This record gives sequence, C-alpha cells and structure tokens, in this order.
Amino acid sequence: MSLPPELEAVARHYRGFATSTHDQSACFEEWSRGVSDDVEVLAWIATLPRGKQQPNLVLAAARWHGVPAPGPYAGLRAALLGDDGAIRTTILTRRTQTNEVGRLATLLPALARIAADEGPLALLEVGTSAGLCLFPDRYAYAWPPLGTLDGPGPILTCAAEGPLPVPTGALPVAWRGGVDLDPVDVRDDRAVAWLETCVWPEQEERRARLRAAVAIARADPPRIVRGDLFDLLDDQVAAAAEHGPVVVFHSAVAMYLDRPGRQRFVERMLGLVDAGACHWVSNEQRDILPSVTATVPAAAAEPDDWLSFVLGVDGRAVALTHQHGAGVRWF
Repeated sequence: MSLPPELEAVARHYRGFATSTHDQSACFEEWSRGVSDDVEVLAWIATLPRGKQQPNLVLAAARWHGVPAPGPYAGLRAALLGDDGAIRTTILTRRTQTNEVGRLATLLPALARIAADEGPLALLEVGTSAGLCLFPDRYAYAWPPLGTLDGPGPILTCAAEGPLPVPTGALPVAWRGGVDLDPVDVRDDRAVAWLETCVWPEQEERRARLRAAVAIARADPPRIVRGDLFDLLDDQVAAAAEHGPVVVFHSAVAMYLDRPGRQRFVERMLGLVDAGACHWVSNEQRDILPSVTATVPAAAAEPDDWLSFVLGVDGRAVALTHQHGAGVRWF
C-alpha cells in the first residue's frame, strides 16, 4: 500500500530509527517498525511539527506518560491514538536531551591532542543540556584493545580501531561552560527524570552511567548560559578565552538545526577557527555536517550502521564514532 508523501516521510524516518536501534533496544526497534506500518499512528505523528516527529522524542513522551517499556507495540499505539493531549503537550514542550557521557570516550582523544599542544583547555559545549559532558577529566577510560587511562570516576569503555592517540594523562581543564536553548538544571530531580526517560528502555548500563554523571555534575554545577547559540557564541568564546585555549564542542546537536542553520553554524565555526579564536570538535551523524563528512578518507566512506557519527576537528574528520560512544575508528 502506497502512502501519501507526508506519511511516507514519517514512515521512512521510523524505519531508519528501527535500524539504528537494532541490537540496542528490541523494544524501540519493535515500536518503530510498528509505527512505520501503521497508517493511523503515522497520521497522528504527522500532525506534529516536523521537528517534533522524531522517534526519540515521541517514544520518550509516551514512556513519560506511563507506556510500559519494554512492552508491546500495542501499548504505544493505544496511548498515542487515545491521547487526551498530555503526550502531545510533552512532545511540543520538551526536547530529547540524553547527555550521553559515554561519548566522552570518543571525544577525549581529540581534546587531549589539542591540550598536548596548547595546555589546559577552556571547554565550551554548545547544546550542553545539563552539562554532563563538560567533565571529561572526571572519568576513567578504556579503549580496548589499544589502552586505558586511569581517572577518579566511572570507567567509560569504547572499542577502538586505527591509530587512536590514547591519552597518557588526565585532560587539563582550565574552565568549563555551556550554551543551551533550554538548559537542564542538574539539581532538579524532575528534569533529571526526563533525561533518564530519554535513555532507551533496555539500556540499564547507560542509565547507571547517567546517574553517576549527574552526581559528578551536582558536586560542581557547570556554568551554562541559556539562549540561542548564534546569539551567544562569539561572546561565550571570548569569555572562555580569558581562561585558556578554547575548544567549542558538540555531539548530536547540529541535527536539531535546519539545513540552512547547519550551514550557517559551520561557516560561523570555521570563521572562529580561522581567526584563531578557538578549536572546533564536532561529533554528528554522517549526513548532518556534509562538509566535515566529505573529508572522511575514501576507505572509510561507506555507510556504517555501527559507527554512524563523524568526529571532526576544525572541520576535518578524524574518526568515525558510535552514536553513544561505544566505538571509535581513528583515521
């Protein structure tokens, strides 16, 4: 059965999400495939603004309002089609903010290489949410089979390939801060509960990691400025520069910008890099920052469902990474 174009676009999005959750969340894979084949549910989702149709957000909102997960697709279907407006309101007023600190295991080698040349870093994260990824120096790391790094906190493990520059000591951090359109107060229990809801159902290890990260951030709440990154970026880079060489970084954030916004962001960041104002470390899905992805070596250019993100430094790709930090392939 052929679908109207607006429903086919939603179905395609959910089929893609089902593929990305394979072997990571059987529940979300089942739910997403169920949605992609269900005309009534597709029509319900299609009434949402395009930016609010994303699977992570819709499924998290359903769970927030009591849909059991893991649980059968029938529960999700009944909740969405019978929604009295509560689920829709949550979707419209919230964003997916996972704050996955596991990604630090893919970011740290790039950060450490910059610090080795320039000294203690001033870290500025855009799209920082609760700021949990602003503490790369508070964890221990393992990059099997290439090496480990001792640290004061939980171990973040990341399967490694290629000539990964394994850090030899704790990352020197002179300052840390973030920018977010809607920052999460790490001291707010309800806000933190939403972060937990955004973790996929079966992923208890990620949930435990999130709780540990919250404890670290609560002990030393980071400086986070609320507002649009385009309005704040230059001033925040200048403020960070008072403390040390600035690194602006982000993971799974540019996807929330529209295409013109992404291009504008790339041009803005490259302008800051060219001016010597900062370094830029990006970690985004392959299709989000095409100019960075275009610099991936030809031998690694084929689509890879396992390592679906591209890690870039100053606009050039240095590695492929797993979306939650479970793996990295350095070039």
